[in-house]
Amino acid sequence: MCIVLLTTAHPSYALIVVDNRDEFILRPTSRAHWWTHPETGTKILSARDLQRAEKGTWLGITDHGAFAVLTNYRETDTHDAKHPVHGQRSRGGMVTAWLGTDAEEPVPESVQLLVKDGGVKGVGGFSMVAGKLKKRKTAEPSTNGHAAHLTNGAAKCPNSSLEPTAIISNRCDSAEDAPWIGEKRGEVYGLSNTSYLDPDVWPKVADGKRLVGEVVEEALAKDFSDDQLIEALFRVMDRDTLPAPEPGESFEAFIPKLKESIFIPPIGDDKHRAAMAEAASQGKGKWDTDDKKAAEELQRPDGVPILGFDTGMYGTQRQTAILVDWDGNVTFRERALWDSTGNPVERGKGDVSFNFKIQGWDV
Repeated sequence: MCIVLLTTAHPSYALIVVDNRDEFILRPTSRAHWWTHPETGTKILSARDLQRAEKGTWLGITDHGAFAVLTNYRETDTHDAKHPVHGQRSRGGMVTAWLGTDAEEPVPESVQLLVKDGGVKGVGGFSMVAGKLKKRKTAEPSTNGHAAHLTNGAAKCPNSSLEPTAIISNRCDSAEDAPWIGEKRGEVYGLSNTSYLDPDVWPKVADGKRLVGEVVEEALAKDFSDDQLIEALFRVMDRDTLPAPEPGESFEAFIPKLKESIFIPPIGDDKHRAAMAEAASQGKGKWDTDDKKAAEELQRPDGVPILGFDTGMYGTQRQTAILVDWDGNVTFRERALWDSTGNPVERGKGDVSFNFKIQGWDV
């Protein structure tokens, strides 16, 4: 069960995003890289899911600052035709669609265009944080929470805020149905595999929001560098409070307990363990950066993967941190925890990092 945490509480950064992708560990997935949107030509930075024909993603950002992070959730009413339990379209395609929107188009208009005429239907349950990172001037500096720290950082971002960000779901029929976040300073937001508006906040989300807030406080007190801040955020995303399974408890029965823990260690039954062992027996897996087959897979028009698996143990597969400062400079770091054949990767050894400046940052 994935989780994304976002905060506007650090005065040196317009936005901080940190995400865990929980998935079957052997699901074929590229490393983060720059690629071109097939319809609009937009430059996108993301990893890509190689299992589906759409080769979509769960998290991405463009060179013009459009960004999206997706989590799915299970629709349970098998008689609700408008919100099917199993979708016919890829959820990852929703992220690609958002990242391909017009960079100059206001966010509410882009949301409306995406959701109109059932545009987010037929993909199963999902929520997607969707925004366009632009700095805008405000009449007065916001001091919503962490007031002293925001005052201390006022020289870095006087009277500035971000364009608001939407949380789109498969239940949105119009832009008015989407919650909006990110406009106020001093906030921490969290989303996992449920509706953002669900009043029953999952323990992993509550825990994550609290810990990210504490990291911001520590970063301010100790004047963390970008690298120090990212490592502190990744430590939050490594927090494992998952209960032990009961004797004989099946994988499916254990799934609801994943809401208890930010980090998900590898879980599964004998079948999943056997698949992992078989994959690992092939030796160390290669990333798309040094494996020609993986690079070829990204260019294939059909939906038949030529690498990897969609089996094995389930757990936190990738972690991503994004820092955006008030000059529009982006630091993007993806951390792989497993290689393509299911071998664990030492923390930091599977990192890829990117730095770029958002085009059209000031509005």
